[in-house]
Amino acid sequence: MCKTIDLYLSLGSNLGDRKALLNEAVKEIEQELGMVFAQSSFYETEPWGFNSDHFFLNIVVGVRTGLKPSEILRRSKEIEKRMGRGPVVKGMYEDRPIDIDLLFYGKEIMHDTALILPHPRLHLRRFVLDPLNEIAPDFMHPELNKTIRELRNELLSEEEHGTDKY
Repeated sequence: MCKTIDLYLSLGSNLGDRKALLNEAVKEIEQELGMVFAQSSFYETEPWGFNSDHFFLNIVVGVRTGLKPSEILRRSKEIEKRMGRGPVVKGMYEDRPIDIDLLFYGKEIMHDTALILPHPRLHLRRFVLDPLNEIAPDFMHPELNKTIRELRNELLSEEEHGTDKY
């Protein structure tokens, strides 16, 4: 165990009873990772990065933990596996009963082969920024030096003007 730190996780599901799966994942997270101190509303979104007829249901949770990032990643992957997620093919997106992504681990910046913190694409994903903005609008992205509210507003403005960061 290390010192207690707040982390933010993005959860998504586009197969099965999405809401029940997300609720189950939150319970698993509380048992495996730490106390859930915040949970966003549910957001229904189109798949991002691949085509599917199955829309996602997404939430973001804030968790107070004493675990290190590598342990959080390992336990998150175990939760996904227990909940029916198959092996992930690197770089390929597909339908899934549960997806758990580590967004922030406090203000830590980490560029490891297994884990990059903050999540490298969170500022490009409205399905992350909308729920994260609901529970942590003033949280400052440690690399981009902008609040979640600012990142969300920038993304909304780009969507409105048809510009794209990709």
